Amino acid sequence: MILRVFSEGFRIFFLASCLFALVAMGVWEGYLAVDAMGGIAVLAPAQPPHIWHAHEMIFGYGAAALGGFLLTAVPNWTGGKAAPQRFIGLAFLFWFAGRLAMWDSALLPPFWVAVADLAFLPILALKIAAQLLVRPKPQQLIFLLALALFWSANLFCHLEWLGILSDGVEPGLRAGLLTLIAMIVILGGRVTPGFTRNAMVATGREDRLPVNPRPLAVLSIAPALALPPAVLAGLPEIITGLLAILAGSAAVARLTLWRGGWTVRRPILWTLHLSYGLTGLGLLAYGLSNLNIGSEVAALHLLGIGAVGGMTLSVLSRATLGHTGRPLAAPGPVALAYVLMPLAALARYVGSTMPDWHMQASLIAGGLWIAAFALAFTMLIPAWLLPRVPRAPVGKPTT
Repeated sequence: MILRVFSEGFRIFFLASCLFALVAMGVWEGYLAVDAMGGIAVLAPAQPPHIWHAHEMIFGYGAAALGGFLLTAVPNWTGGKAAPQRFIGLAFLFWFAGRLAMWDSALLPPFWVAVADLAFLPILALKIAAQLLVRPKPQQLIFLLALALFWSANLFCHLEWLGILSDGVEPGLRAGLLTLIAMIVILGGRVTPGFTRNAMVATGREDRLPVNPRPLAVLSIAPALALPPAVLAGLPEIITGLLAILAGSAAVARLTLWRGGWTVRRPILWTLHLSYGLTGLGLLAYGLSNLNIGSEVAALHLLGIGAVGGMTLSVLSRATLGHTGRPLAAPGPVALAYVLMPLAALARYVGSTMPDWHMQASLIAGGLWIAAFALAFTMLIPAWLLPRVPRAPVGKPTT
């Protein structure tokens, strides 16, 4: 069983991302609770608690979710061999070493913290590049650019902690989150209409299927990918604001063409539509905040919880079920998790726009996040640890 969890990328990295989402948020919730009661909470990392929290949710949780998805999807795209078990195990150890180094950063030299935390993504990128170059396609090679942006954003954080940059953490955290958002704009823009179309066709429907016009796709993807380097370069907020508004507007426009209403009775589909919608709305809110309209903190949490949390939970659950031979229908507790995630985003958004309710809303949002991932983890861990379920013969139900 232990070896099986390293046999496929989605098993160990989706398991790790869910578990890390629970542990990291649990630590943050504990810190907030002590603070709310008037106590003095001290966390182990060298960074201020809110910086450690933001960094680990982006570069800890986000990187694990990316690893699980890319190591699973890329071999399917190219028809090549999946990563061997020894590579998956080694990659996981590098990711885990980064998390330990960040937690113990008060006891370690900043240089070695940086080495440990920055090692995982280059190893992942090299493997993904080797697989993609078997059958290179521009629309797939773009993920190497996104991985480079994501790594560079994390590098900016460490350069400040090393004393090399005076202002690297804030742009690094924003650029890291916005790179994850750009990947969601790209990937979500493929899988959401694609999976919906497949499901509709499977029911015999032949008309009014989802459409995904290329011009709208370009209008959403290009500015979304331009946002992280713009933030790292310190471009004026009017530029980053307009880029975010353009990307968000195009994303929302695309969503209206994907027949989301048809998915109401299919949680494993509507969660993709909802998460993509929150991605578009989050980009709009972020763009407006850069133009001094609304709260930037509220917008960033709408992106972090509603978009990243929602879409990664949606994709990891669907991929786990599909790649282990289980029916592509969300179990009840997982469907409930899909509901809790946008509620967590809403609670945190309210907390950022209503200062008097900030602490209460933050605790509620964290509690909903923990509940969502606890439900998903409990239901999906057998799929990660146990063998694939034999698929039922065509024409017979899958059990």
